[in-house]
Amino acid sequence: MNLAALFSGGKDSTFAIYKEKQKGNNIACAVTIFPKSDESMFLHYPNIDITKLQAKSMNIPHIFSQTNSNDVETEMQEIQKLLEQAKKDYYIEGLVHGGILSKFQKERFENISSKLNLKIFSPLWQINQKEYLKDLIKAKFRFIITSVSSAGLDESWLGKEITMQDVEKLDKLATKHGFNLSFEGGEAETLVLDCPLFSSPIKIIDSKKSWDGYRGRFEITQAILEQ
Repeated sequence: MNLAALFSGGKDSTFAIYKEKQKGNNIACAVTIFPKSDESMFLHYPNIDITKLQAKSMNIPHIFSQTNSNDVETEMQEIQKLLEQAKKDYYIEGLVHGGILSKFQKERFENISSKLNLKIFSPLWQINQKEYLKDLIKAKFRFIITSVSSAGLDESWLGKEITMQDVEKLDKLATKHGFNLSFEGGEAETLVLDCPLFSSPIKIIDSKKSWDGYRGRFEITQAILEQ
């Protein structure tokens, strides 16, 4: 089946693509909205431009646009426009998203899919979060944390590539501080540097960190596909 994938460049959207391709589905295109603000409820903000490199490495056509609004309904309208374009250009029959627990997001994507007569695929829905993080690493997904905004997650996590040992640390911190282990509540955001879908890994050339004592961001200012 020809599918479009909602793609942020983070672990969840990338792993969702990986799981659907394992099932034999074709990812006809990746769909990305570039938010102007970091206050978006749906969209990743730091390093979203790296999705262009990731899509190229996966050899998946990439359609995208920028929104200047933080309004949920406006963002949904932008996504719907891109999916209408995907139906016209790539003959998609379904939509993939990497949601795990957020009914708020899932219901809105289901609503858009229904309007466009698309089937929706949520391969990570209600997955065990700790086992999921372990599965990512076992599957050779290399990903870093690009932002943190939760008690228990300090500046040391910014730009850090997550290992099996880190999964155990994060699990303990999540239990202690009450944040979502898979970060779906926005406690942190991630970026995939390499995985089995990539023909070339992302190589970070230059970056900078910002930290205000509670929230922080790891911003990639230059990156290339490593040859």
